[in-house]
Amino acid sequence: MSQKETTLTSVKIFKNLYNDYKYMTVNNTMSFQKLVNRSVYLYLNDDEFKQKINETKDLKVSGSKY
Repeated sequence: MSQKETTLTSVKIFKNLYNDYKYMTVNNTMSFQKLVNRSVYLYLNDDEFKQKINETKDLKVSGSKY
């Protein structure tokens, strides 16, 4: 895949979630980039996945927009 097919972005993620992700994926090939690309793909193409993501409310931080 060439650079023309990708875009550089930055996101803020909760430290505890990222640490848990790193711990769970230490011995497999699921990079954060793969996870994001697959998640965005599913969000755009799978209505059940999209609904599940949209209904997830457990990530609230007081005063946060996340």
